[in-house]
Amino acid sequence: MHKPAGYLSQLTTNQRNQQKKKLLTDLFDFPEGTMAVGRLDLQSEGLLFLTTDGKLSDHIRSKKVEKEYYTELDGVITDEAVKKLAQGVEISINGKPYTTLPCQVQRLSEQPEVPPLQNTRVSRHRPTSWICITITEGKFRQVRKMTAAVGYPTVRLIRMRIGSLKLNKLPSVKV
Repeated sequence: MHKPAGYLSQLTTNQRNQQKKKLLTDLFDFPEGTMAVGRLDLQSEGLLFLTTDGKLSDHIRSKKVEKEYYTELDGVITDEAVKKLAQGVEISINGKPYTTLPCQVQRLSEQPEVPPLQNTRVSRHRPTSWICITITEGKFRQVRKMTAAVGYPTVRLIRMRIGSLKLNKLPSVKV
């Protein structure tokens, strides 16, 4: 499914502080036992795989399966920063330093065909750039931490592919 920005990548919550947030069940009714695989944070959007099969979930989250993202960055990314991202950068996971695995990073020459988001001030006031980044791991907020580590915070993050499954077209945003 396509997870829009502003929704949690979960179907239920028992936490009081999340009860007012939008869940996937606000969009659709899902069969009992359905779980989101490789969750996306609240503001991220894009391809989200749902399954009731735990073994399939484990396989998709493994380092054997690529995850591809279109990422809008605050600022015009340099060749040096692209190279650093591709080689792996040090980020923090649970307060401990972690060096990401090498990945594929490609600067996009123009903005991909994605509907505009509402209330994004950065792109209206400063230049932004887009990259396509393909990783095989999936640490907590990894892509956002990686781009920040090279000096280009993520403005928008869209997962476009998991393995061979692609999100061909993003739905229009309701204004």
